[in-house]
Amino acid sequence: MKKHIYIYSPSSAVRDKAAFKRGVKRLEAQGHEVEVDADALAQHQRFAGDDETRLAAIHRAAASAADIALISRGGYGLTRILPKINYKAVAKAAAAGTRFVGLSDFTAFQMALLAKTGAKTWAGPSLDDFGAKAPDDIMEACFDDLVTGQGEGTGWQIPKSAMNLIASSAHNKRAGAGFTVKDAVLWGGNLAILSALVGTPYLPAVKGGILFIEDVGEHPYRVERMLTQLLQAGILAQQKAIIFGQFTNYKLAPNDKGFKLDTVIAWLQGQVKARVLTGLPFGHVPTKVLLPVGCRTTLVVEDRDAFLLWGHQH
Repeated sequence: MKKHIYIYSPSSAVRDKAAFKRGVKRLEAQGHEVEVDADALAQHQRFAGDDETRLAAIHRAAASAADIALISRGGYGLTRILPKINYKAVAKAAAAGTRFVGLSDFTAFQMALLAKTGAKTWAGPSLDDFGAKAPDDIMEACFDDLVTGQGEGTGWQIPKSAMNLIASSAHNKRAGAGFTVKDAVLWGGNLAILSALVGTPYLPAVKGGILFIEDVGEHPYRVERMLTQLLQAGILAQQKAIIFGQFTNYKLAPNDKGFKLDTVIAWLQGQVKARVLTGLPFGHVPTKVLLPVGCRTTLVVEDRDAFLLWGHQH
């Protein structure tokens, strides 16, 4: 099914231009009409153009009437321009059918848009993922589900170690037996971005939600520190479930002496009544599912099998 895909760069400058071109060609080979923003390859310091250039790119993406507005990559740059984004224009585009897709730094845009307008976006790949020499099959299949409007949910298997942690929790003695969280707003994304938005008007106040998190290059103690920020701000207490995606590219140190990511997860489960799950295939990894941010979702867990179900989202 041929779709109009608009590629733009709201954050860091594109570093691998060969991968950028491969990504465009791969999407075109799948039959899509790919429109590349005029400043997609711009550079100013570490950014894809100065602030005004990137703001204009966002607004052109919103005005493009594309089926999919796909970021070229993440990095850094969106938080500094959040006050100047025309959220009404973006929300109008989303309501008209443009699906804004991305991850990493894009979390700032997604959270701000949700906070300001309630508009839904999609946590998913960037063009970088399509520019890999061998893009992940699951990622491509999930993106195709989005393009064709067939996606109704996703599922994964919770690691055994995580099930043991959950089952031993004081709050969730029977978690291993299965549970369901119905009709809860799915939200979240990059943990560093989420913690950076605390205390600003750009973090949505989601009550009774399902929060998913991921990050890259963050040692478990830094992950715990960011979670502590969300905990002490009262945000985690308002959630029904917290789902860990992939936390990658960090190194443990000799002085950790057994302190690791599982330690953080076990600590968090002891702090909140929300169900804490792990293993979601989403983050800075090749295999990633697409998730509707701001959509009402049902979480079903049966033993080690977990499912997020949202029905058709056009």
